[in-house]
Amino acid sequence: MKEKEKINLLPYVLTAVIGILCVLCAMLWQRNAALTRELAEGARLAELSEYVSENYYQDTDEKNLMDNALKGYVAGLGDPYSVFLTEDEYGGWKEKESGTSVGIGVTVQSVEEGLYIVEVTSGSPAETAGIQAEDTITAVDGKLVTDLGYSEAVAHVKGEIGTDVVLTVLRDSEELEITVTRGEIVTISAEGQMLDGNIGYVHISAFRENTFDQYSKVLNELLEAGAEGIIFDVRNNGGGLLSALEDVLDPLLPEGNIAIANYGDGTVKTIVESDSKELDIPMTVLVNGGTASAGELFAASLRDFGKASLIGETTFGKGIMQDTRTVAGGAVTLTVAAYQTVKGECYHEIGVTPDTEIAMPEDYAIDFKNPDTEGDIQLAEAYAGITGNQ
Repeated sequence: MKEKEKINLLPYVLTAVIGILCVLCAMLWQRNAALTRELAEGARLAELSEYVSENYYQDTDEKNLMDNALKGYVAGLGDPYSVFLTEDEYGGWKEKESGTSVGIGVTVQSVEEGLYIVEVTSGSPAETAGIQAEDTITAVDGKLVTDLGYSEAVAHVKGEIGTDVVLTVLRDSEELEITVTRGEIVTISAEGQMLDGNIGYVHISAFRENTFDQYSKVLNELLEAGAEGIIFDVRNNGGGLLSALEDVLDPLLPEGNIAIANYGDGTVKTIVESDSKELDIPMTVLVNGGTASAGELFAASLRDFGKASLIGETTFGKGIMQDTRTVAGGAVTLTVAAYQTVKGECYHEIGVTPDTEIAMPEDYAIDFKNPDTEGDIQLAEAYAGITGNQ
């Protein structure tokens, strides 16, 4: 018998080792180049900071300077949806998305005299204490709003739950002092009622952490009361949390993947999916130019899966998603992907065109709490369409 040929593995091993070393060297070179760039940019900022600190004619607030430098860095992306948030701003963002807050329940804007009250939340501590829309808060606990400045004045008004705040309020030409006990303010983002003919009406103003609980309660009550069709109103819904949108869509759509996100590195991920539970009654969605982001995806999903027609005006056209996370002593909201339904196309900067286009008169104010099936011509069209389908 011939002696078995011996295989010399050394060349193969050396080739593999050399290959690994080449890859590691390339990775180290790239990392070194990145570090070099980071050090160079850091040196530029340090040089500017030193010059300003030594030569500016007044004392400087270093934290404020750095916060604004970080804001400027993100603003350099040229993306209106990407922004650096200070620690306080991030706290406000989380509070907004949660759907609950601590305060007195007013919406204000800055005016020369102080804080002008645009709206008083129904059932809020402010309403209970007698605060009214169009009042102007001129002082908080004796401190003038003009001295405090807008941000600090608002912070003083909000305070801690269960504590009192004394507001000096200008109403017409009369000055009043009103004590308000701060409480928890729950934002209502989903509400509805039964219209004539057993047609349910559900208004969703945003997608917050507490939206699904409110929406689920309203929807179930309408179905239990015998609703034979549903009109969903997402006009002026600017979007919100993707997780809340998924929860709201789930009981309406068939089982499977509903929407996907396309990331910059080519990765495609499912961002909305539905289980086997599916509502099977006539549905219509009202949209307009104020319908954006998750509001648009809600409407597009129902139409693309053949569950509802859309009535109103072409939507805003925001088909990109942001991720918000803590970084650099604050947080950054950064655009990370474009999205679309699995049956449609991305509508970013295009908008979603309704099946039936109807423009509202410019002087008509939509009353979401008291839907008018005659004066609101978009709602009237949706109502006629559903009742005609029964």
